[in-house]
Amino acid sequence: MAASQPEQAGQSLQFLKLGGSLITEKSRPSTPRLDTLARLAGEIAGARKEQPGLQLILGHGSGSFGHVPAHKYGTRRGVRTRGEWLGFAEVWQQAAALNRLVVDALHAAGVPTIVFPPSACVTAEDGRAADWDLSPLRRALEAGLLPVVYGDTVFDRRRGGTILSTEDLFVYLTGQLMPRRWLLAGLEPGVWADFPECTRLIDEITPQKWEALSGLIRGSEAVDVTGGMASKVALSLQLLQEFEGLEILVFSGEKTGAVRDALLGDSPGTRIRGGP
Repeated sequence: MAASQPEQAGQSLQFLKLGGSLITEKSRPSTPRLDTLARLAGEIAGARKEQPGLQLILGHGSGSFGHVPAHKYGTRRGVRTRGEWLGFAEVWQQAAALNRLVVDALHAAGVPTIVFPPSACVTAEDGRAADWDLSPLRRALEAGLLPVVYGDTVFDRRRGGTILSTEDLFVYLTGQLMPRRWLLAGLEPGVWADFPECTRLIDEITPQKWEALSGLIRGSEAVDVTGGMASKVALSLQLLQEFEGLEILVFSGEKTGAVRDALLGDSPGTRIRGGP
């Protein structure tokens, strides 16, 4: 694979994550929000129709499907015993079940989709993606298909097994494909400075601003074994130090049209960028 290909993709490539809290009822185990999934799939289809050259990789969280058994078995910390491997398989089944619903919604909206299940594609090293042959994914992009990844169980050289979140996968993919934007669509309209009171929405976060804000921002109220909002912002800022020019948007996918508009260049919610 020519070295220039990741750079060419990055000129227009975007990563979109549909958060688990957006596409599932996170307080009710294994409960999808099917109407929301159908609407979001329609918005993705609409953006692709309006901008036929749109380069996109879609990821989604596990929400009330995968996070509950993952928390029960402590899968992210490592998998060694027979009971833990049974839990590993249960988390995999739940994550795959939600992914099937996401793909069905995209298919119904007319979006040509192909899934790259991390459990079958990725090997981790101490909780981080280490090996992933991206040749098929690159070919999918070139063919005009929509590659889909999702938070999933993976085999890990040190931990035996673990869970990689969508953000973990995006970090690896960013180093290889150099996207210009991450779009993180959840329930909240952005990053709150005073969660859970939710009266002060932050328009923009930079490394300098984060020093003053980090003590105020807390994680998710629901069970989330892959990290809450504060850890996601910290990860974003760390990533921006490595990849200049990358922009990360945290916004609500609840508002009709927000995902479509973001894909077409709008900047809703909280913008996370490098610089002062």
